[in-house]
Amino acid sequence: MSDTDATAAGARTVERALHTALSAPDGERSRGIDSGASLLAADPAADAELRLRGVGFVRLAWERGWQPADLVRLVRRDLDAPHVRLLAELITAEVRRYERLPPRWTAQLADLAESAGPDDEGGSRSHRTDRFSYATAVLELYARLIRLPAIEPVGPVPGTPVHLPPTEGEPRMLTRIRALLAKAEATGYPQEAEALTAKAQELMARHSIDEALLADRTHRGDVPGACRIGVDAPYETAKAILLDAVASANRCRAVWNSAYGFSTVVGFEPDLEAVELLHTSLLLQGTSAMTRAEAAQRAGGRKRTKTFRQSFLMAYAHRIGERLAEATERTTREASASASGEGERDGAGGGLLPVLAARDVAVADRTDRMFPETVATRVRGVTDAEGWHHGTSAADAARVPD
Repeated sequence: MSDTDATAAGARTVERALHTALSAPDGERSRGIDSGASLLAADPAADAELRLRGVGFVRLAWERGWQPADLVRLVRRDLDAPHVRLLAELITAEVRRYERLPPRWTAQLADLAESAGPDDEGGSRSHRTDRFSYATAVLELYARLIRLPAIEPVGPVPGTPVHLPPTEGEPRMLTRIRALLAKAEATGYPQEAEALTAKAQELMARHSIDEALLADRTHRGDVPGACRIGVDAPYETAKAILLDAVASANRCRAVWNSAYGFSTVVGFEPDLEAVELLHTSLLLQGTSAMTRAEAAQRAGGRKRTKTFRQSFLMAYAHRIGERLAEATERTTREASASASGEGERDGAGGGLLPVLAARDVAVADRTDRMFPETVATRVRGVTDAEGWHHGTSAADAARVPD
């Protein structure tokens, strides 16, 4: 058989395997996948075509609004480590086709490398298991990918001709903020961590206000954007509430999709960056504080349960929200007074509050257009008074400016 004939035969095998596996009724899907995997395992000539189909499924996911981190998060939650490695290889192969990628994809792909490990053009690293097990994992992954629904896009699809402003790395201010938060999380001295994180928060607020004023003065035409942040189990309700509090304090809005484990945050770019950085830091602080509080309770002879942890994180998110809102109001008030004084000296008058109000309206409008059918959810699960007390205390001790 010639190479051309073998390739054609392999393509037919893949078509039969996919049809067998993916068209089976829900109750017989496992049997259909086994049958499809048997066809693939018996035909090595099908490997290249099978990989190409997977790359195509990944591209379809981009067109439906998904991004690399979204897919990895979903597959890690619903399937197993071999499926994550397979997905990482497919994503890596798919994005090689593009000279430029949308903003935020670079960081997502860097994280992806840890899941994929070394790769080659043929994807041979996935064949460390037997052929049937490999084919089974592939079909299970493809079955998950092709059933993904369309979701709200938060950026352009790779390959879309869009104008992206030239970048020379992240702004110096964000580099300073990132470094301060990293030192705050690494130090073993609470006073030093508090000072470092307070300084980072101060820089975040000032950077956001400066960017708003600059955009207004230069008529830059900034519009709100959006990003997704993972909200992982366990205690995802409390984590979503914490993210909502951080978003609100930074003039953004967060919409939680509990089914797929993420929240979409809508806001102007400097504010989105602040939300991502601060949420990660505060979640780390809250989780560490919860672990310490639970250990202390156990040392005192009291067994702690899931209700303690849930109540702890809910209280932590609630109190952090109050503290962040207070800090934002204070920073805005001080900046407004400063801007008004400068305006009086140059005859322009203070204009910060109208600028911020206009941006709030723009964010609200973008959120309503992206999510016209959002619903409020009643929060349950706060049943442990000790957990609530310790969570509130941890929030009061968290590193945000007083």
